[in-house]
Amino acid sequence: MKRFAAAPLFLALLAALPAAAQNFEPFTVSDIRVDGLQRISAGTVFTYLPIEKGDQVDSNTAAQAIRALFRTGFFNDVTLQRQNDILVVTVQERPAINRITLVGNKDIKSDELEKNLKEIGLSEGETFDRLQLDRVTQELTRAYNNRGKYNVSIQPSVTPLDRNRVDLQIDIKEGKAAKIKSINLVGNETFEDDDIRDTWESNTSNWLSWYRRDDQYSREKLSGDLEKLNSYYLDRGYVDFNVESTQVSISPDRRDMYLTANMREGEVYTISETVVTGDTIISQEEMEKLVLIQPGQTFSRRLLELTSDAMMAVLGNVGYAFANVTPVPEVDRENRTVKINFYVEPGKRVYVRRIAFKGNTRTGDEVIRREMRQFEGSWYSQAALDRSKVRLQRLGYFSKVDIETPEVAGTDDQVDVVVNVEETTSGSFTFGLGYSQLSGIIYSLGVTQNNFFGTGNRVGVNVQQNDYSSSIDLSYIDPYFTDDGVSLGYNVTYRELDYGDFNIANYLVDNGAFEATFGIPLTETDTVGLSFGIDYNTITPVLGSTAQEIVDYIDALDKRTFHAWRTELSWARDSRNAYWNPTRGTFQRVAAEIALPGSTVEYYKLYYQFARYWPINRALVLLTAAELGYGDNYDDPVTRVIPAANNTPERIVTADGLPFFENFYAGGVRSIRGFEDNSLGPVAAGSTSNFRQNLGGALKTTGTIEAIFPTLFDTDQTRLSAFLDFGQVYPSASDFEFREYRASVGLSLQWQAPIGPIVLNVSQPVLKDDEDEIERLQFSFGTQF
Repeated sequence: MKRFAAAPLFLALLAALPAAAQNFEPFTVSDIRVDGLQRISAGTVFTYLPIEKGDQVDSNTAAQAIRALFRTGFFNDVTLQRQNDILVVTVQERPAINRITLVGNKDIKSDELEKNLKEIGLSEGETFDRLQLDRVTQELTRAYNNRGKYNVSIQPSVTPLDRNRVDLQIDIKEGKAAKIKSINLVGNETFEDDDIRDTWESNTSNWLSWYRRDDQYSREKLSGDLEKLNSYYLDRGYVDFNVESTQVSISPDRRDMYLTANMREGEVYTISETVVTGDTIISQEEMEKLVLIQPGQTFSRRLLELTSDAMMAVLGNVGYAFANVTPVPEVDRENRTVKINFYVEPGKRVYVRRIAFKGNTRTGDEVIRREMRQFEGSWYSQAALDRSKVRLQRLGYFSKVDIETPEVAGTDDQVDVVVNVEETTSGSFTFGLGYSQLSGIIYSLGVTQNNFFGTGNRVGVNVQQNDYSSSIDLSYIDPYFTDDGVSLGYNVTYRELDYGDFNIANYLVDNGAFEATFGIPLTETDTVGLSFGIDYNTITPVLGSTAQEIVDYIDALDKRTFHAWRTELSWARDSRNAYWNPTRGTFQRVAAEIALPGSTVEYYKLYYQFARYWPINRALVLLTAAELGYGDNYDDPVTRVIPAANNTPERIVTADGLPFFENFYAGGVRSIRGFEDNSLGPVAAGSTSNFRQNLGGALKTTGTIEAIFPTLFDTDQTRLSAFLDFGQVYPSASDFEFREYRASVGLSLQWQAPIGPIVLNVSQPVLKDDEDEIERLQFSFGTQF
């Protein structure tokens, strides 16, 4: 392929202009005709041609006209001729780009490269100029150099087509990214290299480089790291710190990079005085309380920035959206002190003109608007916008929420609020199919939709069927039954179960229940819940198989069917910043459930749940969680004598404590991982490893300490964590003993898949008993967590 240099070509064109224009005698143009056009209209030519009918044309005028048409970039050749008094303009159009094909690019996506090409005027449908080929090579080479790939090869080729079109193919050989072989810091006498570079994105090769790619050189990364170097010293009082020079060298094969930064530390400065000046709007005393750095402390740019941010946030909350607080330092180098003047410029008070929503193709505007705490026509409030964003993130309908506040054109005291959302899967679909010798063919089908038809209502249907069990669950919740945010929900359940199939003591249950629930918001984070319901359980022991403890309880009451009028009162506080994969905030819930007088068994159950997310840094969040449950009866124990019969001795049986079918259980994929579902706690007397009957208990205590890595993946829909789970279930509170605790450690991978959440746990029990049922690999698909 021939290469063209711009300057020689332009000089050649200038030399050719007199010939192209002909040395004709001056004449008056009676008409103008354009020959050679294919795609470009004659009107376009007339727009750029500086000659009109009636003008007098000579050689100089013709040369100027040719230059004007060449400057449009539309033509490879332009000539002017005279036929009588008609000016004939003959052009040769440059070809149009039919298609641009990128071959061999893997590290940079085609869309991104095409965007770079478009910026230099090269895109499909545009006019093709061979002079652009050099710019193509330079632009794409620059893009790859920014990724640390310095041995990239760019080879463009042009294929002519009919109708004056061309196809452009760009062959790319990316090569391998240059690796950082050494980073040398020169001049740091106070701090060690490892401490300074702890937060850098650039690093030499290490055991995580395969994933982080931190050993791949990038000019942008280095620039950011040098800014972190500057901040490191300024945050520790080194006001005169300066990076004197940086050197970046590359090996001859362009595969290894060597970085050197020369610095001068200087001396440590302290704060001599802090003042707040300007128009503070609120009282100066209140603004001074926000100053985080005080006289006598070591100078810290970070504390100055945090102080400025806090002041601007306070002003933003009362409508001053464009407030600016500038820390102005007065440096006394003789005494090595700094006086800081926080100068406040509030600007004009701003109100919100309009709130608009973008990206919600399924979710109705009203569902988003009712979560907004910033209102149209009211003063701008940054706190209200921040709270609105958190509430939207906690809905679970959106994978991303961004709020913009563009200024209204022509005004200086109005903004619009634009809420941009990216919708995600807001429900789950479960389907299971299997076979066992005991249960035969098993299938289950469940659908849960947290944003039903975009209304924000939650609807769930779950059906399961096999030879020995069947169930159907229906649920519905309207989170805004009233405009004040009072929620209303209904749950209807019918089950015929063989609990032996659920790793629970073996008995048959025919269960039906109806429940109405209400949620009453007290504050932005606090909610009171209230529910009323009725249910019945018909218990059928399995002859010779059901645990004797359960048989005795049933015989003491001399009943097979238990009905209950239930009510539950709860309080919950939720300050988490997201529904899925939160990184900060706390969740607490306290609940008391009571089977009211008149029920077959009068009992109560108490619950407490706690979870707190502690952001350690950008890449690590610590979760501490605990769950407690306790229950007991509040009516008198029932004792009954069963007379001897059929060669069985007389028995004295008692029904006391929490009913066995209301017991707590622990163990499993969402409890104490590493142990089988429901397997911890009391077991029936006579249980063996081949026939183990787990009874559950009246007291449950579990806890979790989990290190979550929320940014390990490119998407926040997937997370990896390392956990320590611990806890146990006891027959009653008096049986509690720490030495009976079970614990496990492991890794958990959780993915919010398009068809529902998926959880994969790999665990190793560290506190266990020889009789415990261990399950080191656990998998859960299609249920909410």
